[in-house]
Amino acid sequence: MGEKDLEIEETSPACGEDEAKTQVRKVKKKKKKVKAEKRGVCHVSRVPPRMDHVKLRQVLSQFGEIQRIYLVPEGGFRGQAFSEGWVEFAKKSVAKRVANMLNGQQMGGRKRSSFYYDIWNVKYLSKIKWDDVTDEIAQRHAVREQKLALELSAAKRERDFYLTQVDKSRASSSIEERMKKKQKVQQEFGVISDFPSDQFAPQVIRQFPRKNLWQIKLGKSSLVCLRTFWPE
Repeated sequence: MGEKDLEIEETSPACGEDEAKTQVRKVKKKKKKVKAEKRGVCHVSRVPPRMDHVKLRQVLSQFGEIQRIYLVPEGGFRGQAFSEGWVEFAKKSVAKRVANMLNGQQMGGRKRSSFYYDIWNVKYLSKIKWDDVTDEIAQRHAVREQKLALELSAAKRERDFYLTQVDKSRASSSIEERMKKKQKVQQEFGVISDFPSDQFAPQVIRQFPRKNLWQIKLGKSSLVCLRTFWPE
C-alpha cells in the first residue's frame, strides 16, 4: 500500500497542472467569445478602383477601431482590384453608426484621389460574425475550384478529340501519298496497277424518285395497289 500511495503523490501534481491549463484555455475561449459578440461586421458591396485594404482602413479607422478587413480580389487595370469586402469593427455600435452614416454618401476626401466621386455602399450585418464571413469565403472558393475543374476537364476532352482527329487525318493523308507514289512507279515501268486511280475517288450514288401510291376503293372494301415506277 505504501508504494501505491507514493505513486499517487507523484502523479497528483502533474494532473493538477493539466487541469489548470485546461481551465486557462476555457477562460481564454470565453473571453474571445465575449469579445467576438461585442464586435460588428459591415459589408462593402462595391470597392472603388485603386482602393485596397490599407486605404480602406485609413478612411474607416477615423470612426472607430477596426479589427479585420477582407477584400475579394479580381483582375484589374494597373494592379489588383477588388470587387467587395467585409470590415470588422471592435464595437457593434460603431459598425451600425458607420453603415447608417456612410451608405449612399459620396466618399470625398482629396479631390485628386481616384475615388473622390464614388459612392459608399455599406451595410451592417446584424447577426453575422467574422467566422460566418470566413465560412462563406471558403464556400465560394470551393465552388470556384469546382467550376475550374469542370472547365479544365471539358478543355482536356476537346483537346483529346482534336488530337485524335489530327492523327486520323495524318494517317489517311500518308496512305494516299504512298498509293500515289506506288502508282507513279508502276506507270513509269509500264506495270498495270492493282489499285486503279479512281479507287479513292468519291462514289456517287444515284437516287431515283418514286411515284405516289394510288388507292382504288370498291364499296366498303378497299384495295391498295402499290407500284413503283423506275425511270428507264
